[in-house]
Amino acid sequence: MSATAIPFLDLKAAYLELKPEIDAAVARVLDSGWYILGEEVEAFEDEFARYCGSRHCVGLANGLDALHLALRVLDVGPGDEVIVPSNTYIATWLAVSQCGATPVPVEPDPLTHNLDPARIAAAITPRTRVLLPVHLYGQPADLDPIIALARQHGLRVLEDAAQAHGARYRGRRIGAHGDLVAWSFYPGKNLGALGDAGAVTTNDAGLAERLRVLRNYGSRVKYVNDEAGWNSRLDPLQAAALRVKLRHLDQWNARRVAIAAAYDNALAGLDLIRPQVPDWADPVWHLYVVQTERRAHVQGELAARGIGSLIHYPIPPHRQQAYATSGIAAGSLPISESLADRVLSLPIGPQLAPHAVDAVAAALRAAANG
Repeated sequence: MSATAIPFLDLKAAYLELKPEIDAAVARVLDSGWYILGEEVEAFEDEFARYCGSRHCVGLANGLDALHLALRVLDVGPGDEVIVPSNTYIATWLAVSQCGATPVPVEPDPLTHNLDPARIAAAITPRTRVLLPVHLYGQPADLDPIIALARQHGLRVLEDAAQAHGARYRGRRIGAHGDLVAWSFYPGKNLGALGDAGAVTTNDAGLAERLRVLRNYGSRVKYVNDEAGWNSRLDPLQAAALRVKLRHLDQWNARRVAIAAAYDNALAGLDLIRPQVPDWADPVWHLYVVQTERRAHVQGELAARGIGSLIHYPIPPHRQQAYATSGIAAGSLPISESLADRVLSLPIGPQLAPHAVDAVAAALRAAANG
């Protein structure tokens, strides 16, 4: 990589910006002698719950466990169906499958790439138990009609907010609109740990308590197991790092918003479809995703100039080998398949250099003329 290269995301730069605070937090945990759950995890759970506007937060080992265990506490199991977006990372589907239930895909709104509320009702059956919208790319899904439909049919709502830390829907932060909200703190997220980490937020004390039991071998009291649980506990070292980063999250999100606005201006007039944001959404721009018919050519031009880019996501879940026996035919979900062929994520992150947007735009203009 050349000295002028622009990485898709610079995690080391994010660490270096907060190095004294993170190092002190990690040292505090090491000095404490307490390395499983404990006060550090409880402090993060309290701080993140308050940040999200929810009453409870339960720290877990990773984002997939957050989704999986959230479904478990909603008593989703074999024979049940969960409505999921057709356009999402496969973890959303895997969590359903881990419960023995069936993910039922619904197509996205082509403008926002998020689950289209108008398409959900047709997918509801007597076996449906949960609606599972994803706040994709850091932009909130349209929750009001989704929640209203769930209440009408006696269903639960679990939100996948793995990419939406700090995002607002109709002025209110994501974190407690539905029954449960699952979070990932994978290092590349807007609020990222130093390894795998996750959580669930909720206003329901009963659901929160059962999550705490399930994450700890099904146990409330050591060596007394009330049910067959899992080992999925947020690590105190990760909690300490997350507490530091949470204090900077709004500032870092503001930088992402500024970068997205700069991209909007710089890419105007190019043969690209830029992200569309509804009036009721305040996204945090986990990703800035454009669409182009000439993706391979465009991505090649970026790479030739040392500019990183990624595809989120090149293969829809229903086309993955993992779901080859699902019975979902190729071509039956054309919107998600079309997006998979056209989307391209441009570099974005709080540490992106000021010149980067102009360099990316110049490369895209060259690709348009090539």
